[in-house]
Amino acid sequence: MDVFYNPTGIGDVLIIPLDDGNRYEIKQEHYGDITKITNQQGKVLGYNIFQASTHFELSDTGKFVLTEGLLSKLKAFFAKNGLSDKLELDLSPKFVVGYVKSKTAHENADKLSVCQVDTGDETLQIVCGAPNVDSGQKVVVAKVGAVMPSGLKIKPTKLRGVPSNGMICSQKELGLPNAPKEKGIYVLEDSYKKGDAFHF
Repeated sequence: MDVFYNPTGIGDVLIIPLDDGNRYEIKQEHYGDITKITNQQGKVLGYNIFQASTHFELSDTGKFVLTEGLLSKLKAFFAKNGLSDKLELDLSPKFVVGYVKSKTAHENADKLSVCQVDTGDETLQIVCGAPNVDSGQKVVVAKVGAVMPSGLKIKPTKLRGVPSNGMICSQKELGLPNAPKEKGIYVLEDSYKKGDAFHF
């Protein structure tokens, strides 16, 4: 999962987002330099850690991947500040190389395709509207839980009644420089290995 640290733009705050929430209906609890953010029903939406550079060595800035090492230090810091939350977080990569095993027409939409995509450890059914998607391609898959550069969080959904679990990405959706203007997914070279994390 991704965390955020922008000392120049925001200040010395490490932001750990866990879920979406209506910002007008949140509650905050403070444990030393940790602010726990929940909704009105008590679901944890995330944590903000203030004075972060005094508690952790943070060489990365902007959005970066939470590592096992930093997670272990966060757990110890939570315990030190009397916060009993377990921080059982999924650290598996959310942007991965996928292989399109098959593509079939969507039964209820002419411009949508239903793809079976092998991501190395599982096969995901993804409904895709790109005109250039086809079987045999290696592509970038945003898995459920991924947060796109636009801020969109990928969730399980149904498109015209067909379940879709993830998104096959275009260069523009990934925020890559010099992305082509025409619509279409980002087809990778065959040298990419399915299941590997895709860094951008």
